[in-house]
This record gives sequence, C-alpha cells and structure tokens, in this order.
Amino acid sequence: MEMMETDQIETIHLVAACGTGMGTLACILKEMGYGVTGSDQNVYPPMSDFLAEKGVRLFSGFDPGNLAHKPDLVIIGNAVTRENCEAKAVLDKKIPYLSMPQAVNRFIAKGKKIILVTGTHGKTTTSSIMAHLLETAGLSPSFLVGGILRDFNSSFQIGSGDYMVIEGDEYDTAFFDKGPKFMHYDPYITIMTGVEFDHADIFRDIDHIREIFSNFVRKIEPTSHIIACMEDENLNQILEGFAARVERYGQGGEWSFSDHTQKAGRTMASILGPTRAFTIETSLVGRHNLMNALACVAVAKKLGISDAIVQKALATFSGVKRRQEIRGIRRGITVMDDFAHHPSAVRETIAAVKPFYEKGRVIAVFEPRTNTSMRHFFQQTYPESFAGADQALICTPCVKKDIPMSQRFSPEQLVADINERGGDAYHFETPDHVLDYLIPELRENDLVLIMSNGGFDNIHARLLARLE
Repeated sequence: MEMMETDQIETIHLVAACGTGMGTLACILKEMGYGVTGSDQNVYPPMSDFLAEKGVRLFSGFDPGNLAHKPDLVIIGNAVTRENCEAKAVLDKKIPYLSMPQAVNRFIAKGKKIILVTGTHGKTTTSSIMAHLLETAGLSPSFLVGGILRDFNSSFQIGSGDYMVIEGDEYDTAFFDKGPKFMHYDPYITIMTGVEFDHADIFRDIDHIREIFSNFVRKIEPTSHIIACMEDENLNQILEGFAARVERYGQGGEWSFSDHTQKAGRTMASILGPTRAFTIETSLVGRHNLMNALACVAVAKKLGISDAIVQKALATFSGVKRRQEIRGIRRGITVMDDFAHHPSAVRETIAAVKPFYEKGRVIAVFEPRTNTSMRHFFQQTYPESFAGADQALICTPCVKKDIPMSQRFSPEQLVADINERGGDAYHFETPDHVLDYLIPELRENDLVLIMSNGGFDNIHARLLARLE
C-alpha cells in the first residue's frame, strides 16, 4: 500500500469516528483544513453533537458506500475488526490507511514535546488539568484528550507552543496492530497514574497488563522523565530498576498533599514538594482528583512553571464533561453524569461527591457496559465499591455482546451481594424501568449519580425532563 505525502492528502475518512479519541482526531483534521467524514455504529452525544458542530459529516452505521467519495486516506479505529464491511472495502480498494496513533504522530505531534498521560484510571482528568495548566502559563499547548474540557469546550487544541498533552491509552491500536496505543509515542515527560486490571477483552490478567506497561517503560526510559503514583503497588513493581529517571507523587513520594478540606463545592489542600510548599484551592473534589492534580504540579515544576501560575490554574480549572458533571437540578434534585466504570473509579467517585450531599441521599445508577464490566472479573469486587451510596440501581447494559454465559457478569448477583452487605440495591432491565422507579422515589436534596461509559439511552436528559 503506497502512502501519499501529507501535503497531497485532501480527504480523510474515519471508521468508528464517535469514540472519544477518534472523534477528537476527526475534529483536529477538520480544523487543519482536510475534508473529513466519519462513520460509526453507535452515534450518541456528546461526541456526535461535537462532530456536527465542527462540520464533520457523519454516517450512521458501517457501509462500503460510506467510501463512495473516494477518500485519500482512511483512519481505522481500534474498535473495528477485520470483518467490518468498511474495513474490508478499504483493503479491497487498496485505500491507504492508518491507525489513530499513527495519524496523530503524522499529522499533529510531529516536532512537539509530548507530555503523555498513561495508566488504567484518571487519564482524562489528569490530561485535562495538564492542558489547562500549560494554557494558564501562556505556553499555548496542543492537546488531544479523551473528553471535552469545559474550559476549552473542546477535546483538542492545536497550539503554537512546544508542548503537546496526549492521553495515552493501553488499549490495542487496531486490528492490524495489536500493540498498545501508547507505544507509538516518544514522550518528553510521562505521567503514570496507576495500573489495575481492565480491558478483559484483550488482557488475560493483571500480569499481562504489567507486562505491557513494563515494555512501555523499557521503551521510554532512556529519554522520558517519568512522574509516577507512589501509592500504586503494581506501578511500583513495574518501575523497579528505573528509579534514576522516576519522580513519585502521593504519600511517601517527592510530591504529596496534606490538610485536605472541602467546603461549598471547593477543595483546599497544602501541596508539599521537594523544595517548596504552597496551598491550592480548586473545584476538583475527592482524593483521587487531588492525586491527579499532584501529578500535574510535578510536571509544572519540571517545566519551571511558578507556584502562582499553578495556583491560578487549579483554581480556575472547570473540569471535564462526563466527569462529575452536573447535568441539571430539578425540584432540588441533582442529576450528575460520570464516566466511572472500573470498581475503584466507582468507589472513589461516590466517596468524592458524598460529602456535598449530606442533606439528601446519593443514589448511584450504574450501567456495567465496558468489555471488562460485562464479564465476571469484578463480580466479587463491585459490591464494596457501592458501600458509600445510599441506594444502588444496577441496570442491565443497553448494548449486547456475545459473551459466553460462564463468563458473563451478573447484575442480579451484584444487587444481591450489595444487599447482603447491608446496602439498598435494585436491579432493572432497562433505563425506562430505572426512570419509572426514580420519579416517585426521589426527594429534595438527593443526588442521582449516573455512571456509564456510554450514552445510557440518554437517561440523564430524560430524567431531568420527567422531573420538570
């Protein structure tokens, strides 16, 4: 397959364009002046709205006819299999194609100093804080993040500065490249937030994930300064032998925090560094988000950014859509959207928001729809994650996947286990059933915390409409 020179390419088509990374890439390429189209099986907000706003033409469903305009290049997302009809058409027609990280390197990251954020949790929030901090410092960063930053109303920026923040995913790259996406990048600085078991569809177990991250560290160690979470045991094992180029954050690390308090929706804390200490105030809530911020503070120090700029950046950071995002308040009832799906993320998110809703109840609504959470791997782990919620409503996923019965996750069993531990949990087959339960149940001052990594049948907006 002969690849055209970049300056000869005019039209680009993205297969599976509604994933956060691919959708962001589509918008960047559109802004750079390319004619961009995309297709996806499941088209839902906020990414579908974002693509439409940016002028990206989107086809609903996969079809070889989506290539009728004869694009010069096709970028194929990692959710696409070799059996996908569009992917087959690309191969048959010998249209040049790339994976997403290959396209990022070719069109965007070339010549930039990459700040790469990796780990099995916290990547999007940490990347977003980092991008906002660099922007506040006047460094005009480029960034490519798997979420929409409220401060930019965008998941990307092509800046004029030297730095580019990239959210580095450990998931495989494409059907023609089964290695992790983050292996494609050569970072100047790497943040590693932690390593847990996830992506059960491609990783066998935690040892397999540790192996992937170890290979990554081995690749970048000679050239990249690593900022790593001290409190993650898996990460500590991976980094043994690389201490010379590693700086740690968290309890016992070079960077830590103390005097953590929350009041009126704001968080206050003291940041303690190797040679400095200063206080911060931010809208970020929860210990896990302070850890994310701490990693960015360590990077800022490495780049010579002043304490005053760091304080200003953290004070003005507005957050990321679908990360503890308040979608609306009706009749004194708050409806919040969050992307949490891993057991530790569910636990930390509930713990973070609970102090702010002491006058009411935290009602956690959860859709286990990821490739991992739809399998039995976390069947015994999830019950503890919901211990902080006053009620847990577990909904059968809106998507169906061909998973053998012996490997399937059981929402009914999760509900039984939560109740056996003294909780108050209920199972529902559909979002409609969840809504029918919630409307008469909700009271003033309650928080409905809706956690899913998908559209969840637009349950947030539908709940707010019914509460009117």
